[in-house]
Amino acid sequence: MKGLRAVALLGAGATGLLGLAGLAHADEAEHGLSAPDYPWPHNGILSSYDHSSIRRGHQVFQQVCAACHSASLVAYRDLIGVAYTEDEVKVLASEVEVQDGPNDEGEMYSRPGKPSDHFQNPYPNENAARFANGGAYPPDLSLITKARHNGQNYVFALLTGYRDPPAGVSVREGLHYNPYFIGGAIAMPKMLTDGGVEYDDGTVATESQMAKDVVTFLSWAAEPEMDERKLAGFKWILVFTLALFSAGYYKRWKWSPVKSRKLVLDVIN
Repeated sequence: MKGLRAVALLGAGATGLLGLAGLAHADEAEHGLSAPDYPWPHNGILSSYDHSSIRRGHQVFQQVCAACHSASLVAYRDLIGVAYTEDEVKVLASEVEVQDGPNDEGEMYSRPGKPSDHFQNPYPNENAARFANGGAYPPDLSLITKARHNGQNYVFALLTGYRDPPAGVSVREGLHYNPYFIGGAIAMPKMLTDGGVEYDDGTVATESQMAKDVVTFLSWAAEPEMDERKLAGFKWILVFTLALFSAGYYKRWKWSPVKSRKLVLDVIN
């Protein structure tokens, strides 16, 4: 009897483990593989963005991502003092043709870009974007690190997570296997390869380096005020700390003797 009971318990345990494995596999297929946590240098309480990385990330975005994706909430002038000088931004903006108008004759016209212009959408509308990408619609990347769960880690893992599908997993034609994407199949092919971009500062453009830099750029695009917010928060913490010590000093050594003093009334004299 004891032997049969032990076998039954082992069988139940094995069934439970298989069930948990099946649930984990189903969850991975439905939500995508959970991205690892990476030590982003700007995530510290008093840490700021790596502005050299922002500049390199903009190069990656401009030369790789901008062919399909837009970042319509970012203006060229936002890069001034962050990654480029004002003159450099004017040159960058002037290299882009912007549709403007209407003119005095009621017609739209093209002109060189200005620093006040926002990054241009590579497609005139959503239908054109889907037609050019096999039915998939490339999302705007302005807020992508905020719009996705575990945003920075997810985008980095997605960019570097392309691999051959495992045995038993089939991916239909036109899609590419990436375990970090929902369903494991994504229309965007692997875009980052070693040496794909030549950095201005001479940094070696490995796949992981380019992914890190473009994620840093997208993090800044989604939250450009982060450095100022952290600095302002540190200043307020410092002010409140000084105020707390001042209140403690006056409470202990100035107000305390007054509060605890004893008054004696001489009613006879």
